[in-house]
Amino acid sequence: MQAVMAFSGGMDSTSLLLRLLADGYEVSCLSYEYGQKHNVELERAKANISYLKLNGIEVEHKIADLSSAMSIFHSALTDENIEIPEGHYEAEQMKSTVVPNRNAIFSSILYGYGLSVALKSGENVIIALGVHSGDHAIYPDCRPEFYESIGKSFALGNWESESVSFHLPYIDGSKETILRDALDACEILKLDFDTVFSNTNTSYNPDKEGRSSGTSGADIERILAFHAIGRADPVEYVTTWDDVLEGALKAELRHHVMKESGTERAFTGEYDKHFEVGTYYCYDCGKPLFDSTSKFDSGCGWPAFNSELVDANIAKSTDNSHGMSRIELRCSQCDSHLGHLFQENRGLRYCINSVCLDFKEN
Repeated sequence: MQAVMAFSGGMDSTSLLLRLLADGYEVSCLSYEYGQKHNVELERAKANISYLKLNGIEVEHKIADLSSAMSIFHSALTDENIEIPEGHYEAEQMKSTVVPNRNAIFSSILYGYGLSVALKSGENVIIALGVHSGDHAIYPDCRPEFYESIGKSFALGNWESESVSFHLPYIDGSKETILRDALDACEILKLDFDTVFSNTNTSYNPDKEGRSSGTSGADIERILAFHAIGRADPVEYVTTWDDVLEGALKAELRHHVMKESGTERAFTGEYDKHFEVGTYYCYDCGKPLFDSTSKFDSGCGWPAFNSELVDANIAKSTDNSHGMSRIELRCSQCDSHLGHLFQENRGLRYCINSVCLDFKEN
């Protein structure tokens, strides 16, 4: 059985390589140099190919240099003038990390490579990609509809196309299910899981020493996946595992509250008992919302204010969820959920989630 696959050197493609090898495939890997800021991933890919060889597993590995063309594309991943966004991996700002038409280009080259291998060997070949459901919200070229469509187009444009087919085993999975699959594959192949994944890179903004930042959307998704399987990520971060895990959990909570209208647990927010002098801003967009003089200790477990700033213009609407009738509060500038407004005997109480706020001293 033969397979060709896109091998970025990241967590997903490395897991895919392990799975194919564990299933008995003869694998040819193709990596891409496309002007990416995080091209340390290519060195990590080479490191794992070497590690496999030390363990008696031979894998063909080629690197296609597309940097002269793709480095001109508008993306935070290729343009030095665009900063890598930080925060939750499904946050709107993560769209700046999309490289226009990237997977169409990669898939086209990979398809040609797979078809060439099939023609030379006379055997059918699968074209394997590690795309998964966590990519779908931000990267349209990771969705199953895209591969269904592009596969049909490639078949129309090539002779002998019946000898190759796309193989997307993780398309409905998540980073967590991918890691669990990798654990199983490592056991079958008798490889050390931590060694393999210390030789990967997921971060879009590693430092000059190649250490992961722990703050990009890709980092956070990876950190949460390792946490979900009960393991510390063996890759090197710029700070400790405990620190990056705390940051990732906070980013996940913030996304849940501000974008999915969730609520942080009472008495857990950093601003519940916070009474410094200054201004509270919307965490997502920086709009000024409350002055510290309006804050009071309500005992409810969330930051409480009796009034908003004159120019805050916080949006108010009826919320009938959870069997209650409440007034929901949303930022008028970015539409992020903030909390609820209550009319009590003592007056108004703006009940706000701490993760929605950013405080600055006057």
